[in-house]
Amino acid sequence: MRFPMRSLIARFAVAVALPLAALSFAASTAAPAHAQDMPPGAKQPSEFPRAKLTAGMFVIDAAVASNDADREQGLMYRTTLAPNEGMLFVFNERAVHCFWMKNTLIPLSIAFMRADGTVTDIDEMQAETTDNHCPKNNGMYALEMSKGWFTSKGIKPGMKIQGLPAAQ
Repeated sequence: MRFPMRSLIARFAVAVALPLAALSFAASTAAPAHAQDMPPGAKQPSEFPRAKLTAGMFVIDAAVASNDADREQGLMYRTTLAPNEGMLFVFNERAVHCFWMKNTLIPLSIAFMRADGTVTDIDEMQAETTDNHCPKNNGMYALEMSKGWFTSKGIKPGMKIQGLPAAQ
């Protein structure tokens, strides 16, 4: 009678262990909440050219989006930004360039600038929305940073961002 009891215990152990192992495997391979995969053809954050900008005494590490494909992707699919990291959008024409936050997973602030780096407008943008964010003035550049960055650093319209690359 001993053998069947061991067999029963072994079967019970297997019956409990397999589902637990499956749950553990599923949890370890699942994507984090609110994360999205980069679509095929999208640039990884490290593949964008970089520029060191200054706003007053603050140094900004900016990824540069200066062509249509890079400007279209922008900060989409990113889940974090370093404290002084952002994205600089460089346009080839002086105009009103509007932005939205579709597929952008983190809330951002945006500063719109003239060709000489003068900030004309600053706006706050909520993640994953399609609201238009348009400056009141024509410009050549836009700089996206983590939401509240410009306010927390005292950066306001009329101030200049230095180190901007030339428009092409």
